[in-house]
Amino acid sequence: MQTPSERSRAPEFPPDSGSAHPRRRLGPSDLMFSPIGLGCWQFSRGRGIVGKYWGKLEETAMTDIVRECLAGGVNWFDTAEIYGSGQSEQSLARALDEIDIQPGQAHIATKWWPLLRTSASIAKTIELRCRALSGHPISLYQVHQPYSFSSVAAEMREMAKLAEDGRIGQIGVSNYSARQMRTADKTLRGYGLRLTSNQVKFSLLDRRIEHDGVLETAKELGVAIIAYSPLEQGLLTGKFHRRKELAAELQGPRKWMPSFRPDGLKRVEPLISRLEEIAEARGASVSQIALAWLLGAHGDTVFAIPGASRPEHARDNAGAMSVRLTADERAELSELSDRVRKRRA
Repeated sequence: MQTPSERSRAPEFPPDSGSAHPRRRLGPSDLMFSPIGLGCWQFSRGRGIVGKYWGKLEETAMTDIVRECLAGGVNWFDTAEIYGSGQSEQSLARALDEIDIQPGQAHIATKWWPLLRTSASIAKTIELRCRALSGHPISLYQVHQPYSFSSVAAEMREMAKLAEDGRIGQIGVSNYSARQMRTADKTLRGYGLRLTSNQVKFSLLDRRIEHDGVLETAKELGVAIIAYSPLEQGLLTGKFHRRKELAAELQGPRKWMPSFRPDGLKRVEPLISRLEEIAEARGASVSQIALAWLLGAHGDTVFAIPGASRPEHARDNAGAMSVRLTADERAELSELSDRVRKRRA
């Protein structure tokens, strides 16, 4: 029997060309990802400071969520070392094993946590990532934040070594500025590699990357954008506007966020109302329309990783991949988004 370390080397993925589900090329890589992935922060089992942000999910719920994602055409899952100190990675791997998904049959993206560390930690901790994932190979390995005791170039050199050794597939970053993206890509080119992706916050209510050079630089370099919090932690599902009492019942940090207070909900209401109208006309959900806007706003550049705490959330998210907005609808939602964001500023 292979060890997790042996199983995680040199991943060989089946071709996606015959899939009936939509696929996009992830940046300059040869990876073909579904436009929607699953963000697995909520799989942290309530462990650690970061993991406590979400409530603890039962194993059966996580397995059902992953099963619904796969059934809906999602072929990749995004997790991270910092999510419950590896608990999210372990939970994801157990769910895949429970569904009998063999290593290499689904893509996994995970992240190294850089805060208070040096680039040497990348190589020192990769075995822990492999063990946490029970040998499911890492298709995309990302630097979670640009803040560490080492430079961007030093971190990319360490990531390049892992790629050359076959320990990981592609190399990505998260929360990097335009300048940091350029440095990362330039360093990787010295090894015959490329920066594949930058994972950043992006939604109808947060469009900073359209104005700070990140999106422009990503397009120039051919780097994919992976949008986290694409539904603004549930705000763009419309449920807090339909049932305002839900905001008062929130637990954790969201309870104190201005967006979920009555005045915050009121400011977003014009956008939610239009999303609801389009959703009703399409026979879709509000969140599906919000995700469809995101996936179509900039060609095939953007991927999204909404989370899911229930199987029906996963099913709904996956369904967004089949929704196509007209150019007029996208433009109208963009204009409404601009107005709402100015009111929130």
